[in-house]
Amino acid sequence: MNIKMDVDKVKRWRQERSWSQEHLAELAGIGLRTLQRAEYGDPVSQETLMALAAAFNVDPFAIVIDPASEEKRALQRKNERTRDALRLSLWVHLAGYAMGVVIFTGISLGMRTGEFVMLWPLIWWTVGVTGHIVTVVIVELATRFNERW
Repeated sequence: MNIKMDVDKVKRWRQERSWSQEHLAELAGIGLRTLQRAEYGDPVSQETLMALAAAFNVDPFAIVIDPASEEKRALQRKNERTRDALRLSLWVHLAGYAMGVVIFTGISLGMRTGEFVMLWPLIWWTVGVTGHIVTVVIVELATRFNERW
C-alpha cells in the first residue's frame, strides 16, 4: 500500500539536523533513490514510512499527510490562484479605464463644442469597471467563506 508522506516536513527535519539525503537514507536503512523519490513527493511504502519515522524518532503518523488537510490545502491553493487571476484582470481593466479616460477627455477637449461629447461611453465604461470590482469582491468573499467552512 502506498502512503502520501508530508514531504515538506521530512525535508525541513532533515535540513534542521543538517543531514544530507545520503545520511538520512543510511540512518533509515533505505536506498538513496527511494528517499529522493519520497522527497520528490512520490507515494512511499509502509516500510519506508516506518524507517523514516524511526530515523527521526517520531511516530509514523507525524509524517503522513491527512487527506482532509491535504484537500483543504489544495482548495486554498486553487482559491488563491483564482483570486490572484481576478485581481490581475481588475488591475488590467483599471489601467485600460484610466487610459480611456485620458483619451475620451482629449477627444472631448478637441471637439471645442464646450461639452463633454464622450460622456456616455465613459459612463458605460464606468459601469463595467464597477461591475468588475463587485465581481472581484464577491469572489474574494465567497472563496474565503468556502475555505472556512
